[in-house]
Amino acid sequence: MAMRQTPLTCSGHTRPVVDLAFSGITPYGYFLISACKDGKPMLRQGDTGDWIGTFLGHKGAVWGATLNKEATKAATAAADFTAKVWDAVTGDEILSLAHKHIVKSVNFTQDSNYLLTGGHDKVLRIYDLSKPEAEPQEISGHTSAIKKALWCNNDKQILTAADDKTVRLWDRSSMEVVKTLPFDASVSSMEYIPDGEVLVISYGKTVAFYNALSLELIKMVDAPASVHSASLHPEKDFFVVGGDDFKLYKYDYSTKEELESYKGHFGPVHCVRFSPDGELYASGSEDGTLRLWQTAVGKTYGLWKCVLPEELVSENSDALYSTAPEIKA
Repeated sequence: MAMRQTPLTCSGHTRPVVDLAFSGITPYGYFLISACKDGKPMLRQGDTGDWIGTFLGHKGAVWGATLNKEATKAATAAADFTAKVWDAVTGDEILSLAHKHIVKSVNFTQDSNYLLTGGHDKVLRIYDLSKPEAEPQEISGHTSAIKKALWCNNDKQILTAADDKTVRLWDRSSMEVVKTLPFDASVSSMEYIPDGEVLVISYGKTVAFYNALSLELIKMVDAPASVHSASLHPEKDFFVVGGDDFKLYKYDYSTKEELESYKGHFGPVHCVRFSPDGELYASGSEDGTLRLWQTAVGKTYGLWKCVLPEELVSENSDALYSTAPEIKA
């Protein structure tokens, strides 16, 4: 009998959780930020889900949230026509960047000096955070709202996904399109893995993997339900998928075989991401919660402790157990 997956539930939000992102691994561990339609993005300890703080200041739904690698800065994209940059240590707002429409996506360069934004006005903007009063660089080309905009190739290029059913690769210096990928459905999520230059794209019921530099297809997998988000394990062993049917699916990346599926959320899963160490993945849902799931069920990690049957017996000496090991969380 397989061990039971026991997800950790992170409550606190009052509306659907629509985006989440991890920091890199820092001397203080790693961190998790969540974007929610309640307008109050939250910072948590990444391995336990413990709440650290809430960033207060947006006046509308927050659609996108990110942390820099060091977890010293956060950025959020919101329906109040602003993107905000925050001090992730104190929680203070550093900058509020006015836009002409709803902002959907925010992404820092590796040195945290520039912020890339995209949203409903179809324009990409690059802000120099050391010169907040300067006008941003603007890149136009998409014909519908931009859902996601990510730096890639050592911040020399930009990847974007939009409601015009395209993913585009842009050159930062020339600000021109290098390549366009058309899809037959709107792209629901996009993840960029710098190690190996892999781009993970979901659309309809499909998860597709591309080379991020050439935009050549590596492989694709069809899921049982409409996919809202997919994430590739840092070591590319597995990928996880969440979508309309409230479930999380884990697949073997090399064989494309479905390994496990779990139901825990009470609404569609909007976002899923692996932690930087690959030990867990986080999901955010329409039900207003985040859940943390173990990649390897049964490992002692974070708040999970593997309890073997003989330990259960010694804890409850009047009961006899002959079941498989269980996980306590």
